[in-house]
Amino acid sequence: MFSQRDALIRLLRDDDPATIDLIKEQLAMGGTATLGDLRDLREVLAADDEKVSAHVSDIIAGIEQAQTTAEFAEFCRNFGPEDTIEEAAFMLASAMLPGFDAAPYRRKLDAWGRQFTLLLEKAISDRERVEVLARFFGEQLNFRGNTADYYNPRNSLLSSVMDTRMGIPITLSLLYRLVARRAGMQLEGVNLPGHFIARYREVFFDPFHQGKILSLADCREILARQDVEIEAIHFAAPSDRDILARILANLVFIYERNGDFEMQSRVIGWMAALDSKPGTSFSA
Repeated sequence: MFSQRDALIRLLRDDDPATIDLIKEQLAMGGTATLGDLRDLREVLAADDEKVSAHVSDIIAGIEQAQTTAEFAEFCRNFGPEDTIEEAAFMLASAMLPGFDAAPYRRKLDAWGRQFTLLLEKAISDRERVEVLARFFGEQLNFRGNTADYYNPRNSLLSSVMDTRMGIPITLSLLYRLVARRAGMQLEGVNLPGHFIARYREVFFDPFHQGKILSLADCREILARQDVEIEAIHFAAPSDRDILARILANLVFIYERNGDFEMQSRVIGWMAALDSKPGTSFSA
């Protein structure tokens, strides 16, 4: 590809930002087929030309981002019963965070699952199991709702929630579920309008508020804040596709609120891909 490598390097050393942007755009048009050559070029330049190496890194990141964006759209388009919300959550992170690697986060989930399994041994009732789970996340791991920066889009990314120990109701509920599942405790989400919660059998609880156990009256109050009367349908367990749909719908709202219309458009595209099969619900 780079038979005129020296000429290319001279162009990338230019002080004119418009020239640099044009060269970057032209190189990015080569897509994934050029990644090998670009990585080789970056390696050659890394030691003695940090400026050009940084430009090449930008090009690589742009190509990889376009690739992961397209891959996630395809994943949404073909989301089926064999696909899981855990896989979807990490693919979403990959599509939004350049260079993201899911492997360390999967290992962390496994480690937390093992720790929680040991804590769960003495719990007898369903309520006790939920209380142990709440203490594990709320006290030992210090997870909590991000009330100070609620509309940060990273609150919708499972990996970022794991890093900061803060999130929004749906991602915290998802995290509780994934760890509990590794200990053999099958949680379900509860897709209440305005505030996603979780339940274990007949015990409802709120991961956003450090696993606080909720009564039916508490659930009724949550719905009342949305001017909604409680109905049995509100407690139907959402499918993994429903959960992914709500995460994406949340992001669309957040990006609109924050004025990031480029990212909003990208997420709308993923929603459209997910909605290309019947049966997906976008209840936000």
